[in-house]
Amino acid sequence: MRFDSSIVQARHTSPLGPVTMAATREGLAGVWFDGQRHMPETAGWPLGERHPVLERAARQLDEYFAGQAVTFDVPLDLRAGTAFQQRVWQALMAIPRGATCSYRWLSDRIGQPAAVRAVGAAVGRNPVSIIVPCHRILGADGSLTGYAGGLERKSALLRLEATG
Repeated sequence: MRFDSSIVQARHTSPLGPVTMAATREGLAGVWFDGQRHMPETAGWPLGERHPVLERAARQLDEYFAGQAVTFDVPLDLRAGTAFQQRVWQALMAIPRGATCSYRWLSDRIGQPAAVRAVGAAVGRNPVSIIVPCHRILGADGSLTGYAGGLERKSALLRLEATG
């Protein structure tokens, strides 16, 4: 992934562990749990703790974890992904809180029914955890399948959404 040169980062504490958030002039470009697969190297990104998008994202994440029915409305910058990845990530945002679906459903949703594996790869590379809800994707049999942040976190997010 190639991130915009205006990117800044901030750390935030969540009930599921620390996250690194990143934003550009355009919007939120990343939310990654510590140790998450596919997390980019952020060491060269300057701190932007007072960045309004990062502050807003942190506030909305806190509300989400508090069980509030938050509608994430922080602007997103998903340009680091390919056009295909961006289509998949946009489709993920159509899955309502408390609902789940399969990779096949998602590939049908974007008009690429034969691209189930490619859709799975794009879901796994989603840079904006939680807000772009890749945790809502299950295997065809309804089982928990890969989640870059770890299956324990995926399970916890789904439980939180089922009760909130």
